[in-house]
Amino acid sequence: MLSVSNPVSVKVRDISLEDHAQVAELELRHGLEAKTLDEWKHLWIDNPTYRKLAKSWPIGWALEDSNQKIVGYIGNIPLTYKFQGKKLLVAATHAWVVDSQYRGYSILLLDYFFSQTNVDLYLTTTLNRAAFEGFQLFKTSPVPVGEWDSTRFWITNYSGFLDSVLTAKEVPFAKLLSYALTVPAFIKDKLSRRVFRRKEFHVEFVSNFDDRFDTFWEDLQSIRSRLLLATRTRQTLNWHFKYALLRDEVWIVCIADGSRLLAYSVFYFQHNPKFRLKRVRLADFQSLRDDNSLLLPMLSAAIERCRSNGIHMLEVAGLCPAKTKVIEKLRPYHRKLSSWFAFYKANNVLLSECLKDPQVWDLSWFDTDSSL
Repeated sequence: MLSVSNPVSVKVRDISLEDHAQVAELELRHGLEAKTLDEWKHLWIDNPTYRKLAKSWPIGWALEDSNQKIVGYIGNIPLTYKFQGKKLLVAATHAWVVDSQYRGYSILLLDYFFSQTNVDLYLTTTLNRAAFEGFQLFKTSPVPVGEWDSTRFWITNYSGFLDSVLTAKEVPFAKLLSYALTVPAFIKDKLSRRVFRRKEFHVEFVSNFDDRFDTFWEDLQSIRSRLLLATRTRQTLNWHFKYALLRDEVWIVCIADGSRLLAYSVFYFQHNPKFRLKRVRLADFQSLRDDNSLLLPMLSAAIERCRSNGIHMLEVAGLCPAKTKVIEKLRPYHRKLSSWFAFYKANNVLLSECLKDPQVWDLSWFDTDSSL
């Protein structure tokens, strides 16, 4: 383990579920969204992978000052992936956050995370610029495919979107100005972009992940066995999106042939109340077809629903080149992010060599804790 010399007294210890109140307070101090106690526990005790590991898996680590106050935290979420016919145990970070006066010790939390010997792969898709240098110390590599430093999006409510942009830029009377700018922005967009047209597929919105998703997962892992794929059983999907489903903040979109799913997408709400932004993001798209053309009618259906529900924008990021090529047919806007968000580190040389190949990657916001 690393050591840091400093006159301030701190120690690192394992987090317990009873630490929720302190962790939530820490997250709120730094502008992060804190989960309720039930949601926080759900990340682990209802996690299908964690339940198999039981007490052998630490849920995270706390940085504690001399008064036993938690001044830093990193969560440790176990996930199961399939790769070339084998199961992999993946560790995903969750909310690495440290009070400013203790930032010199933040690296100790990462040291505990990357010292896990039973893990096959460490993975994150939520690494911001502030955390980048710490991860580099542990020789992590950027995920070699997917544009993890930019997003693509469509505006689905012009006045609401412009109000959010002006609010973020701290422009006075943002809402009034947004109404004045809406008409010219709408006209310009209509002239420069294609109309979204539904193809001849029956696109269905469903309320839950039913038993068809287990059959779909069996087919998917067989067809795409060479890819690194997060487990997508019905049980795992229901765990991942449980609270979003309860709050009606997730859309499950399917295309089927009779009782057999051909493809599905999951869209989830990711609003930003600070800037009055209502946003929907594509968490995942999977298809049993050799091409990704079924993504088009699904996106069209989701965009239509965004418009009818007053959502300001629909956004996607991180998809592989084959999927982004399809998305570009709909001429989205592009937004640059502050840094590259997806990094990994394999715990053995053979796996590390395999993952250097961009062709084995197909990540999305479903991976790690991006949409948890």
